[in-house]
Amino acid sequence: MTRLHRPLVYSSVIMAVVAVVSLAGLLLDDRMLDGMPVWAKPLKFAVSFGLYTLTWAWLLSLRRRAPRAGRRLGTVLAVAGTAEVLLITAQAARGRRSHFNFATPLDSALYSIMGLTVVILMIANIAAAVLVLRERQGDPAQTWAIRLGLVISTVGIGLGYLMTVPTAAQLADVAGTVIGAHSVGVPDGGPGLPLAGWSTVGGDLRVPHFVGMHAIQVLPLVVMALAPLRGETVRLRLVFVAGGGYAGLVALVTWQALRAQPLLRPDAATLVAAAALLAGVAVATLLSFRLPAGAPPAGRPAAQTSAGVLAAQTPGGNLTAQPPGEGPAAERLPA
Repeated sequence: MTRLHRPLVYSSVIMAVVAVVSLAGLLLDDRMLDGMPVWAKPLKFAVSFGLYTLTWAWLLSLRRRAPRAGRRLGTVLAVAGTAEVLLITAQAARGRRSHFNFATPLDSALYSIMGLTVVILMIANIAAAVLVLRERQGDPAQTWAIRLGLVISTVGIGLGYLMTVPTAAQLADVAGTVIGAHSVGVPDGGPGLPLAGWSTVGGDLRVPHFVGMHAIQVLPLVVMALAPLRGETVRLRLVFVAGGGYAGLVALVTWQALRAQPLLRPDAATLVAAAALLAGVAVATLLSFRLPAGAPPAGRPAAQTSAGVLAAQTPGGNLTAQPPGEGPAAERLPA
């Protein structure tokens, strides 16, 4: 393993500083914006991007191919992510909306820069993900946890595009200064969950964006939790179950938000879909333990191969192929 990507580590340190400053702002600054403390948004973004950049610093350290391309893409991710959070923080200090804000030429320019950084971040994320997807780790379960996490995370980041689409009310208002929204079915700034701000009276597209984006942290943690299990095949199956279940969760909360439904107030259809998802994960988990493990991994001696040839251990320690009925293992075989 190579050392962690320095620009990404530096970015995560900057995010930690922004988080501390934002936390102090929450305690000392009582200004409100869209129904939330002005410093809540930079705090959330700093924590989220801190985890994001630190995770990428680790992911790029696992690579062995095209190291120069990986370093460059990591630097792009670090610069774009840092710029995005610093602009959000600057707008919070001004008491202005950072997203969807076209109220003044300065607000419009800053939001346009943020939009550009997000596009650059998304392109670099996809390119870096392709590089990492090509790598195989020593443990297949870890390899697939990273691969599935990267794919779901990229989809989650892409779901942020849904928030940039103008609402019907905004399209009707030709002089509107706000284009885009977090909420569905209700205006932004209404009642929301503490700190997160997710709407409690309508749908909120920040939910699938957040859940999807952090798959790259959740699925590797699943592998760590499965480490005590001895069966390599079982652990790999459980990783696929976790990946499928997580992808289903992202799809479920996206569907729920698009139907203008609050996260904590699901209707009957959402509850049925959630129950079906949980049941599917439970059944798949049970089958992961109960199904046969399959053929022995390559490189390990087997009692008998598919061609009917025994792999017997010779006194010198080398494996030699012997027909059935010959060698030391023959005494243990039925006639």
